[in-house]
Amino acid sequence: MTGGLKLLAKRHAKRLGITGGLEASAMLSSLGLGRSMAGRGVIFTLHHVRPYATRACEPNRHLEITPQFLEEAINAVLEDGYIPIALSQLPEWLKSGDPSKPVAIFTLDDGYRNNAVHAAPIFARYDVPYTIFVTRGLTERTHTLWWETLEALVNTTTEFDYDFGNGVELVETATPSQKLTAFKRIGAGIIGANEAEAVAQLNEQARVYGVNADAIVRDLVMDRKELQELAAQPLAHLGAHTISHRALCHLNRESAIDEMTASAIYVTGITGRRNRVFAYPYGFAEAVSKRDLDLALACGFDLAVTTVPGTLTARALANMGALPRVSLNGFYQKARYVKALASGIPFKLLN
Repeated sequence: MTGGLKLLAKRHAKRLGITGGLEASAMLSSLGLGRSMAGRGVIFTLHHVRPYATRACEPNRHLEITPQFLEEAINAVLEDGYIPIALSQLPEWLKSGDPSKPVAIFTLDDGYRNNAVHAAPIFARYDVPYTIFVTRGLTERTHTLWWETLEALVNTTTEFDYDFGNGVELVETATPSQKLTAFKRIGAGIIGANEAEAVAQLNEQARVYGVNADAIVRDLVMDRKELQELAAQPLAHLGAHTISHRALCHLNRESAIDEMTASAIYVTGITGRRNRVFAYPYGFAEAVSKRDLDLALACGFDLAVTTVPGTLTARALANMGALPRVSLNGFYQKARYVKALASGIPFKLLN
């Protein structure tokens, strides 16, 4: 078995394992066994909300759900008695809200246009508030979405040249397994101390093969005017998501502070209301240091969210600069999985 086929097999086995865990958690949740694990509620993470379109290689599939599934997810938490609130309302809810009623908070990262086209009407139909985290560089078209660029590159080529640091190599992308291997290998070298340079290299090499990274951002991400129009709707809220979408842990202290504060000022300028909520780029433990968690609160945010999975337990709420979220993942689009995740059972089983 080639390396690419082994990678596909490993990914398939992992998804089967996760699916099994979700099915078991859903069964326990249906028996009412997870309420004590849910804490005060759950914050959901979303990215793309759009009709599904098949690609030869889908390394970013986990970042997209269908509009139908979003509606099912909302119905699932409402049926279980969750109270939908905006993320910015969480601190006040923790002080004066009914502790017997868990909250469901929906957040969407990066400001994709499909959030306004497909998600906003669904949130409006159910009167559910939501928060979109805005990256200034994407909105102003000064930065690019490297994961989208890379997916486009592997899907539009059968081979291409790339320098991994030891001279130019030929990267084969003729088959789905080769495409996935290429995506994984290049992607692994991007999030790090030299992220800006790595993204610039990818963008230039993609351009050689007819993939325009700047055009991808223009096509996918809302501009400032679109965000202003969306933020004028009563259920829509915006939050800060840095300037460049780089992993903060690899930046020096001054740069990390600038990424946070400048993005907050930018969002405030769009909405006319002081921005008090922040989402860390990538959000997983390897991209966010203890320093960054402390800086978020020191920079004046009321709270900051990670992508570390979990519900709003007492332990999680002890650090408002490191709140967990639950991903609505494109590979697991079933209402019973939403209920299982919101219950907190899967995270208890993992610990």
